[in-house]
Amino acid sequence: MPYEPPPQLAGLSLAEIAELVAARKLPPVDQWSPERSGDSLMRIAADGRWYHDGGEITRPAMVRAFASLLLRDEAGQHWLVTPQEKLSIEVEDAAFIAIDVKQDGDALAFRLNTDDLVIAGAEHPIRVAGDPDVPAIYLGVRQGAEARLNRSTYTQLVDIALERGDLSVTSQDMTFSLVPA
Repeated sequence: MPYEPPPQLAGLSLAEIAELVAARKLPPVDQWSPERSGDSLMRIAADGRWYHDGGEITRPAMVRAFASLLLRDEAGQHWLVTPQEKLSIEVEDAAFIAIDVKQDGDALAFRLNTDDLVIAGAEHPIRVAGDPDVPAIYLGVRQGAEARLNRSTYTQLVDIALERGDLSVTSQDMTFSLVPA
């Protein structure tokens, strides 16, 4: 059965986004403790492209499947986790790229390069790194992994912040500064 991506983010209500998020059943990678570990020979480039043993993985369904098995530990190492093994994966910047954002009332919904939908809030915080000249904005996705906002999504978020009159945004009763600390 082929994968059907969700409709464009702009055409979805917050309720529809929340329904799609709830319907996505992800493997419980945080509950698995495989004894075997190793290196996956995989890399996620800073631009969000996935590679295995030097060759790009071009099938979106494969990337989406691998992305559902990602976990980032407290030391910052990313892992592909299955019940049988835990394989390290090199991540140059962030495991995901946020490619679109939509404001709906007091919520900010993001679409990722894997077609995942994430609503910013306490469980999915927005974090700013870098410096005022070259900021980098990240969104918590799941299991410690983050998405870096691409340029157009960053611009959309700044426009939302400027509508408030400052450089912060609010989502699900949480306020996030867009100014690097």
